[in-house]
Amino acid sequence: MEIKELKDPHQLKNCSIDELNELCKEIRTFLVENISHTGGHLSSNLGIVELCVAMHVVFDSPTDKMIFDVGHQSYVHKILTGRAQQFSSLRQYNGLSGFQKRCESVHDCYEAGHSSTALSAALGFALSRDYNHENHHIIPVVGDASLMSGISLEALNTIGEKQTPMIIILNDNGMSISKNVGALSETLTKMRTSQVYNQTKKDLSDFLNKNQTGKNVYKTISNVKNSLKKSVVESSFFGDFGLDYLGPIDGHNLHQLIVTLETAKHHHGPIVVHVCTKKGKGYSYAENDCTGKWHGISPFNVRTGEVLKKIPDDYTSWSRFISSTVVKLAEKDEKIFALTPAMVAGSCLDEFQERYPSRFIDCGIAEDHAAILSNALACAGMKPFLAIYSSFLQRAYDPINHDIARMDLPVVIGIDRCGLVGEDGPTHHGCFDIQLLRSLPNMILSQPKDAKEAQDLLFTAFHQNHPFAIRYPRGNVKICNDKMESIEIGTWTEHKAIETTEIFVITYGSDVDTVVSKAKTNSLPVSVINARFFKPLDTKMLDRIASFNKPVIIYETDVLAGGLSSAILEYYNDSQQKVSIHRKGIADHFVTQGSIAELRKAEKIDLNSLFEKVGELL
Repeated sequence: MEIKELKDPHQLKNCSIDELNELCKEIRTFLVENISHTGGHLSSNLGIVELCVAMHVVFDSPTDKMIFDVGHQSYVHKILTGRAQQFSSLRQYNGLSGFQKRCESVHDCYEAGHSSTALSAALGFALSRDYNHENHHIIPVVGDASLMSGISLEALNTIGEKQTPMIIILNDNGMSISKNVGALSETLTKMRTSQVYNQTKKDLSDFLNKNQTGKNVYKTISNVKNSLKKSVVESSFFGDFGLDYLGPIDGHNLHQLIVTLETAKHHHGPIVVHVCTKKGKGYSYAENDCTGKWHGISPFNVRTGEVLKKIPDDYTSWSRFISSTVVKLAEKDEKIFALTPAMVAGSCLDEFQERYPSRFIDCGIAEDHAAILSNALACAGMKPFLAIYSSFLQRAYDPINHDIARMDLPVVIGIDRCGLVGEDGPTHHGCFDIQLLRSLPNMILSQPKDAKEAQDLLFTAFHQNHPFAIRYPRGNVKICNDKMESIEIGTWTEHKAIETTEIFVITYGSDVDTVVSKAKTNSLPVSVINARFFKPLDTKMLDRIASFNKPVIIYETDVLAGGLSSAILEYYNDSQQKVSIHRKGIADHFVTQGSIAELRKAEKIDLNSLFEKVGELL
């Protein structure tokens, strides 16, 4: 079967097992070749090929509702539901999303970009079905790492209470992005190697040896139910939630998967189908990855596995530079701890973990837990550094507000991937953390313009006594090894293009030097203000700017509402100073996917749009 000829998953139902196995091989090749050009989530999708094919053989999408937790592993689902022709546009501007997207297809009933939402969503669909007296299946697919999140456990608690039918597929590959952590991970490991597993494999093998095609599987489903009856057990974990359990099952054996899903399909009440898969299956570089490199990958060479875009020798990623600086500080200060909610690889904390294992904590997918744990460490006299993606920070907002800020404790929060992040799209853009944190009493919020300022802000943060958040974007920065120095909190700096000033541009981050460079090149009378602190504001600098009675452009690359310009307007209003303010930033909407350059242009926050405004005001 030609992959690009797949228009509807019902086409799979007339295929033999051999034909479906061949299709799985073709899908893996298709995924590797396409993602090598666009980048994307490779390992998780390679691991779910047979499972996804089996789901579409057994169930009837879109009537039956398939919900993929996080959604980054829905590429195979997209292929099987007629979107292979569009795959070259994956994660591109105006192209296919890297996640389930309701506007893309009727087969995408829900969408998310963060983990652990699928079970709650599935329950919502199931209760609605029951209320409307409908008769279809709800199938959430949840990874073992997502299952350990507090949100998933809360959902399991309600699912167990309601007892409404749904088929929870536990896609167990022993990984989140990198290796799983925690006590529940150990529980799943025991379940994988239990006697139930061995007995299930034998029962299935005995049965399937007599059945060679998918049609035979369907004809003898009643016998299958009997042969697998011993596998539906009340396991020590799922039984406590009132859920029946089936498995573990080999997630790369289509025979076993189809039989097992057909069995679950006829089960009354909620049931967990435990499927063991290999993340990265079929592509050796991804299969052998233990650090998470191939979880989300940039365009790469298929043959060598090398990423195509090289970083210059004197540059490194912002995440790596920040984490390396924390390592340097930890060398001299034994009270510094580092914590992350399952983003060891993404936030480049592997070096800290290796050098100071007793001072490193991977909390798993549990941002709120990580924040409270950090606060308690600070309360006990330690100096915690919590590295967390901007788009995940919102999940930790309550403890940051209620615990860290209210108790006014010196937790240093590294806000990774702030601003626009590009192809991952609206669920991952880090455009909202400024307004989330700016309103909190006691909070210090900053962003460096370069590596020198970044290390100095970190040095400052670990030598003061309040909550201190430092934002840094996705991308690379030129390495700095200068001596670390303290920065006076709440101070900004001014950078003139030429001697005279006719316009002030207030901005932050790496845009400071970019704007200065362009203004100098064009000999424009522009003074660029490096607003490296969003809170507290440099009110002395703002008073000085107001005294010039010149136009002020506030150039921010995050959401305008509640951001830097809002803070400045509030100050000028409350101090009754009249200043001609012009704002450039992201309007009141979620930004789509695409390259950062494309998105900045679309949002009119690119450099050319800024200097067009400068030209209008001169």
